Amino acid sequence: MIIMPHMYRITASLICLIFTSLSYGQEHYILDQNDDWELRNAPEEGSPEAQLAQARKQLAEGNAAEAQRLATIWLDRNKRNPLAAEAYLVRGDALFNQKEYYESLFDYELIARSFYESEAFQIALQREFKIAQMFANGTLRKKWGIRFLDATDEAEELFFLIQERSDASILAESAGIELADLYFRRSQMKLAAEAYQLFIENYPMSTQVGKAKQRLVYARLATYRGPAFDDKGLIDARDELIQLETLNPRHAKKINSAAIIVRIDESVAQKMLRTAQWYMVVNNPISAEYTVRRLVEDHLHTQAAIEALEHLVPAFMHKLPPIVLEEIGDTYQILQEELLGETFITKVETVQ
Repeated sequence: MIIMPHMYRITASLICLIFTSLSYGQEHYILDQNDDWELRNAPEEGSPEAQLAQARKQLAEGNAAEAQRLATIWLDRNKRNPLAAEAYLVRGDALFNQKEYYESLFDYELIARSFYESEAFQIALQREFKIAQMFANGTLRKKWGIRFLDATDEAEELFFLIQERSDASILAESAGIELADLYFRRSQMKLAAEAYQLFIENYPMSTQVGKAKQRLVYARLATYRGPAFDDKGLIDARDELIQLETLNPRHAKKINSAAIIVRIDESVAQKMLRTAQWYMVVNNPISAEYTVRRLVEDHLHTQAAIEALEHLVPAFMHKLPPIVLEEIGDTYQILQEELLGETFITKVETVQ
């Protein structure tokens, strides 16, 4: 879900002042019987409320630098005023309007940390979310007045904080999927898989769950580094695809789950083949045979199974004890004839 952009983008200054004022229980405008705007609850001239209203007015009229100046002066004089949270929000928005995105975060963070019971709290979180989105999608940070610093680390931290502060809300849900997408774009696939898995668990009714499940499969596939490494990610991805084919066959067809499963099966089979080959290197033919047996049982129609039947089986058959040969019988001969068109096994006599 995309959070709506800031209220200060509303062009009509009177309407902007109405919404801001109503939010904080101060002056506001209403339509009278002649359809004219009538000011109600106007603050006393020269009061902190009136001074802050002037800063809001400058912001609404597009004078961001002046709004920042007025808000800073107000805060220097009224830090303990109940309206301080609104003043920080005005200054943060003024900085944002001047494209000082990183600097505006200091005011939004101060609200989030110190004024979490105020009405400005949720607004500040929405502002932070918008900036996090921008940083996550390529907007750079300024240094020495030049925008050239990568800010994705800041985006990552903001998405974390927003989820902690807005638990189970729509904003937290949006931050969760954005964080997972950030990891995915950065090819941090292990972190992406964890983030998508948490999103699915925390927001099972979200409209983004389908996307999260699809990305979870891709992320788990990407974490597999080859036959010499752990294949847990592959197996988890396969389980996810099987479940998806049952629960949502249309979506499974859309992402071509069948082809992905074939790819996963081949990768798992290659790992098993590598394991069987290692057992032969260390002179453990019994374990090699057991691994190949599992390979042909679970992944018969793979290149790894064909390679095992053609090369490994003939290598270990004459090294197996009689009890294992008796258990095997002519299984491998039959499979070789079926898949390869001929047998590569020399008859081995068992000792009675």
